[in-house]
Amino acid sequence: MGLRVLTCSDSFQWLLLAITTCLGFRNVLKQSFSLLRWIYHTFLRSEKDLIGSYGAWALVTGATDGIGKAFAYGLARRGLNLILVSRSSDKLRTVSDLIRADFPNCDVRTVEIDFAGDTDGGISRLKAAIKDVADLGILVNNVGITYPEAMFFHEVEEEVWMRIVKVNVVGTTAVTAAVVDGMIKRRKGAIVNIGSGAGIVVPSHPLYAIYAATKAYVRQLSRSLSVEYARHGIHVQCQIPLYVVTKMVARVAAIEKPSLWIATAEEYAEAGIRRIGYEAECSPYWSHSLQWYFASFLPASLLDSWRLHVALRRNLRP
Repeated sequence: MGLRVLTCSDSFQWLLLAITTCLGFRNVLKQSFSLLRWIYHTFLRSEKDLIGSYGAWALVTGATDGIGKAFAYGLARRGLNLILVSRSSDKLRTVSDLIRADFPNCDVRTVEIDFAGDTDGGISRLKAAIKDVADLGILVNNVGITYPEAMFFHEVEEEVWMRIVKVNVVGTTAVTAAVVDGMIKRRKGAIVNIGSGAGIVVPSHPLYAIYAATKAYVRQLSRSLSVEYARHGIHVQCQIPLYVVTKMVARVAAIEKPSLWIATAEEYAEAGIRRIGYEAECSPYWSHSLQWYFASFLPASLLDSWRLHVALRRNLRP
């Protein structure tokens, strides 16, 4: 049997096979590393000592319901004092009394702000409330509202979309501006802005366009401030929840019970608190981050069609 002489074509095929094998192996290593990193970040990594790292006080907006209330409880459980912000004085009184009863050593202050109304007056009251707080180290910007129901852009009344912009954009920005100077002076602090998968995970969010746009603003604001203030010891983070069982989600998405993919407010807040001080952007709850990962492989056109289909079903009025 004679020796086979490799032709140029054979050599090229072998080279192509070698390159393909190397690229495939590299991709396997990359995906394996990503999986291990996700497991570590989500389940194994220790949370930061929030008081030691940032300060003994935390300010939470939208603190009387849902995610904000759960964050307040979680932070109180870790020994932080609280400044709770909401538009309802009755709810503020109720939540603050409950927290004091459960955590007697927790100092709780409240500030009533209607971000859709008198934002300037509310921010003035907030500045007065935090003026003597020398150790305000954590801000959780959770305040946010959305449409009363799925609506086409031309159907949304100006009063409605202006309220959404005022609360989600102006409110988040104004509260951040009110606290960041003190953090700069102390050269430490953590700002957590609650975004939404509506403005980040999916390429579009039809029939909730203005809400999605405001959450995209929150993401870009957070990312830019993270770069600006890292040298001052201030960690700015945008957290990206997907569906969480809250009153707002129950109203617009008819979701009232948790599941494998849908977190309770308490589950989300616990995961969110564990991520404070780490990544500039994250989806803290484990199944939310998995959904984001899988969505990244789907064509934008498919996600657009799916979101439009879901929204149109919600738009059907009896």
